[in-house]
Amino acid sequence: MNPSQLRTLLAELTSGLVEAGEAERLLLDALRAAPYEDLGFARIDHHRTIRQGFPEVVLGLGKTPAQAAAIAGEIVRRGSTLLITRASQEMFDGVRAVVPQAAYYFDAAIIAFRQQDVAPGKGRILVVAAGTSDLPIAEEAARTAELMGNDVDRLYDVGVAGIHRLLGEHTRLDAAAGQFREERAQL
Repeated sequence: MNPSQLRTLLAELTSGLVEAGEAERLLLDALRAAPYEDLGFARIDHHRTIRQGFPEVVLGLGKTPAQAAAIAGEIVRRGSTLLITRASQEMFDGVRAVVPQAAYYFDAAIIAFRQQDVAPGKGRILVVAAGTSDLPIAEEAARTAELMGNDVDRLYDVGVAGIHRLLGEHTRLDAAAGQFREERAQL
């Protein structure tokens, strides 16, 4: 049970749509469920959302399409958002067989399927990349941040060959730095 499902259960209990005994049974079933699931080749951390605010992110590198599909199926079955990084098209083909709603972002090499267990982020994240060879990593970071509920702004090809390209974006950089300072001050 993820935080969104728990809020729904509590709202249904409060409104009388679910009786106390049924709510207790559902909650105990969720608590009894293993905090992780052992698939033999991988252990999926199903309680990470409760501890960290976002479900487990799967590193696709080195996994077979069948392994990625098995992991993806269990993550989605439990109601969690799916994010597989460093994924290939072949891996996506395997995942899509068990999670047809999943999307593949070629520019970021990620497989994703967002469910309702992610709270909106605060503020905006600025992803800055020096050159075009950095775009795959920058897009992985940007799409990951978006999937995690954040607003993202991209600022690409502003580095290595000339500082003038970066300095020409000083307004956006100043805005991001100011927002960061404000958020730090609130802590």
